Amino acid sequence: MGLVTGLLGLPLAPVRGVGWVVDKIRLAAEQELDDPTALQEELASLERAREEGRIDEEEFKRREDALLEQLMATRQQQPPHGL
Repeated sequence: MGLVTGLLGLPLAPVRGVGWVVDKIRLAAEQELDDPTALQEELASLERAREEGRIDEEEFKRREDALLEQLMATRQQQPPHGL
């Protein structure tokens, strides 16, 4: 990149920086969503919330179904162990 091109592109640097940060946040969120351990921990937390009365049975069931569905999808995407 030449000096003139660098100077002309300087006003766009903050936009590129924000784009980079957004991309990193998106990647981290996708990894967390695909992490079976995080999903299992969220299921355990959900169970505790139900036991402590912080959520009702209907809310528990709705969120549990969504988490289990996500967990099954994640496990189907992972390669089998031992290969």
